[in-house]
Order: sequence, then C-alpha cells, then structure tokens
Amino acid sequence: MLSSMFEEARGVKVPTPFERLTWHDAMDRFGSDKPERRVGMEMVDLSEELKDCEFRVFSGTIASGGVVKAINAKGFAGISVGQIDKLTKLAQEAGAKGLAYIQARDTDRTTWRSPFVKRMSDDEIEALRTKLNIEPGDLILFAADKWEPACDVLGRIRLEVANLQKLLEGNDDLDFLWVTEFPLLAFDEEEGRYVAVHHPFTRPLKEDEEKLRNGELDGLRAQAYDVVLNGYELGGGSIRIHESDLQSSMFKALGITEEEANTEFAHILDAFKFGAPPHGGIALGLDRVVMLACKEDSIREVIAFPKNNKGAEIMTSSPGTATANALRDLRIKSTYVEKPKAE
Repeated sequence: MLSSMFEEARGVKVPTPFERLTWHDAMDRFGSDKPERRVGMEMVDLSEELKDCEFRVFSGTIASGGVVKAINAKGFAGISVGQIDKLTKLAQEAGAKGLAYIQARDTDRTTWRSPFVKRMSDDEIEALRTKLNIEPGDLILFAADKWEPACDVLGRIRLEVANLQKLLEGNDDLDFLWVTEFPLLAFDEEEGRYVAVHHPFTRPLKEDEEKLRNGELDGLRAQAYDVVLNGYELGGGSIRIHESDLQSSMFKALGITEEEANTEFAHILDAFKFGAPPHGGIALGLDRVVMLACKEDSIREVIAFPKNNKGAEIMTSSPGTATANALRDLRIKSTYVEKPKAE
C-alpha cells in the first residue's frame, strides 16, 4: 500500500519488500529507532580498542560497563568553534557531560586537534584509523556512557552534523524500512519496577515467551514494529497477547495484581475465555505520510487547520474561551479571575 502511494505521488519505483532492521541494530548503528540512513556516518563501537586508554573518560566508562562509540564526519575537520559549541550543547541536553572529538587535519597524529589525543597510544590511534577509516580532513565525534544513552546522544549528534554539512540537500531518495523487535519492557528507576514500552497487551517474541512466564524480564523483545521512511516514523503496531496465562504473566511482570487486573481489564480477560484469535495491526500517521509524499518539510503544509507556534488555530480561533454553560454541563468550575484592563 505504502509503495503504491509513493509511486503514484512521486512517480518513482519503490522496491518491496522493505528491508527489516531490529531495534537493537537500528540503535547500535544509527542511534535512533527511526533511522535516517541516507547520510551514512554509521556508529562504530570502540570499547575493546579503548578499554586501557589513559583518557579516563573512555577507559573508566568501559570499566563500569559502558561503551565508547564514535562517528566519522567525513571532510568536516574544519568545523567552527561555534559549531562545536552547538554540538556540545546538544549532547549535554541529551544527557551527556560533554562532547569528545578529534579534528584530523592531516595524516600525522601531531596535526590532530583534540583535548585528549596526546593521551592515546599509537596502537589506539591506529585502531581508530582502521575502524573509522580516518583520512585527512575528517572529524571524529565520540560518546561514552551506558549503551543506550551513548547511542541516543551520538545519534542526535549524527543528525545535527548531517544538517550542518547539508548532506541531504537535493536528496529525494526514499529509504523505507521496518524496525522490529522493540523492547517489551523497560525498568523505571524512580518507581523501581518494569513498565511496558508499548502497552501491557503487546506480545513477546516466541523465543521470549517462556522467559516472561518465568519472570526473566531483562532484555525481552516484543512483536512490535514501526515502518520508517527517511528518519520519520510513518506508523507503528504490534501483535497482541491472546492467551489468558501469558497475559497474566505480563500483568505480574508489571506489578499489576490479579485483583487490579480483574477490575481494570475484566472485559479483555473475559474475552480470552471465549477463544480470542491471534490479532494485531498497525496505525499510520496519515499527515506524515502525505507530508513526505508531497516533499514537504512540515506537516503544517498538509494539515487543513494547522496550529501556530502558540498552539492556536487561526481560521477558527481555536481554542476559544469556554462558556459558563459549557463548564456547567461538564461540572467544571473555573477559578480563573480576569484581570481588570488598564485604562
């Protein structure tokens, strides 16, 4: 369906079936669960090569169970101080303490500009050259943290570098793919318990069902999937649980008691008793689909009544002031007191 829509709108052939990429691979290589693959700059893991590095930001992170990852922004060693500051701020906003980088101005390491390169051995430098294909003029950017935060930070940096280098200017290629095997559960540090990444009815992979039943909750994968185009999520969905015993195991993993489950989800649990069939689906963001089909950069261009940056819709003056009768019907009392107008 999607291929035919874009073939009709763009007048190009869209190959099918779409390539599949697991969530783990998407994060590990591109730092995003909706990867923009047209810009290249795949992330490289350097944890093994830098585990004994004198630069403690790297070796200390690895020793504590983290990773060091890097990207090579080809030909961007001439990046300005202002641009470095912008990337550093972006990394910090994403949770990093800073941004490590190397400007490889020429072949000899003595020409490389970096706050830490002097503290790296020749073997470590050669490992970087080999794994990152470093050539004169390249800019190397690093992230050091636990695996997922490191991927996320470097993924954001990667997209901003592509923007600074204008790598996608004039690129009309269509890169469709499926992202599959999302995490089933995530551990909430504040609440001290597991929560559902999608919803509590998402089915685990067949290989992980027994682990869920046994209470082995770390690393469980879901039968959940997104369809992605050029770094945008077009839609997402999942296969749902249709057996009462597996659903009970899911509720138990989430800390939902049997009494709470019977109170909140009785209609679903009762349906299972009648032999609910396997079921699932996908929901598309049609405004996003239309935006990309029309080669627009914002969904405002394809929405009939778009809101402005203040959240107001100009054509219908929405949202408007609620009348006293409307509030009364909803049994809502407003405590807002209108300020007197200055004379």
